[in-house]
Amino acid sequence: IFTDGNSAAALGCVYGGATVAAWYPITPSSSVPEAFQKYCDKYRVDPATGRSKVAIVQAEDELASIGMVVGAGWNGARAFTATSGPGISLMTEFIGLAYFAEIPVTIINVQRGGPSTGMPTRTQQSDLFSCAYASHGDTKHVLLFPEDPHECFEHAAAALDLADRLQTPIFVMTDLDIGMNQRLCKPFEWDDARQYDRGKVMTAEELEAGRDFGRYKDVDGDGIPWRTYPGTHPSKGSFFTRGTTRDPYARYSERGPDYIYNMERLLRKFRTAANLVPQPVLHPAARPTPLGVIYFGSTSPAMQEALDVLTAAGTDIDAMRLRAFPFPDTVDRFIAAHEQVFVVEQNRDAQMHAMLVNEL
Repeated sequence: IFTDGNSAAALGCVYGGATVAAWYPITPSSSVPEAFQKYCDKYRVDPATGRSKVAIVQAEDELASIGMVVGAGWNGARAFTATSGPGISLMTEFIGLAYFAEIPVTIINVQRGGPSTGMPTRTQQSDLFSCAYASHGDTKHVLLFPEDPHECFEHAAAALDLADRLQTPIFVMTDLDIGMNQRLCKPFEWDDARQYDRGKVMTAEELEAGRDFGRYKDVDGDGIPWRTYPGTHPSKGSFFTRGTTRDPYARYSERGPDYIYNMERLLRKFRTAANLVPQPVLHPAARPTPLGVIYFGSTSPAMQEALDVLTAAGTDIDAMRLRAFPFPDTVDRFIAAHEQVFVVEQNRDAQMHAMLVNEL
């Protein structure tokens, strides 16, 4: 198939079940919602009535667009926005709210050169810090790293599932090189039997049967609480959504134990995410070697060429392509198994290297 990553991500959102898209135009991400609208006109129309089953809103700015997405996610809809680095900067406070209030949000970040306006028509992998730790206070967000349009299609759909499963913001970290260049990639495949993963949603029947509901209570040991959709039951399952601290039953609290409980539970949820995200891809050398290399995203084609050149020159090196943050245990084991590990990335400050050191 011959396509670009922004159209591929948009199609992944269509198949992944997104029904609300809110965004503010910014290079190089605008073609994501534009393509989403095109695909929705084809795939998200009720055959019986001819009515569209989607909402697409061009907001007045990035703050409004992420606010709409947070509101839609809180209300039970699947929702996403697409932006670039400067948009992420403006969205940071809402991202922190979604993290702490535990609301599903999907953000497609088509990275470009920075800081500021930088090079809006050039590519970089330079928004890792700004997305992984977006917001004030102690926050850690899930990042997905597609390597090409095929994975943009897959990861966009996966991000919507992960947002619902983890009740948190999920970033798809693509970039201009993937998003706006035409390229050959594997054909897109979709399993029509696939069911959307809406995560832990308590039903009216469960509430009526007397099941205990604590909006921020960890009952399964994975850090992920149960939620209800608004209006689920006339008298049970309601809770007050706030960006301030609370106890497991969503009651306002500044008690130390309640704050510690929430913060440790959110870390537990983040560790759970490491097993749910797309796992790294290992490319072992033909012979045992003390050398390893870690890379991700749009550096993939260049890395394949470099590894071929090294192999032809007699230098064996094991390679691992990261596909997500948090890092699964396999990343730690890969590093420990080699005397020297190179990290290849396209930014000035070695952000991925710093994240590996910081997290592992």
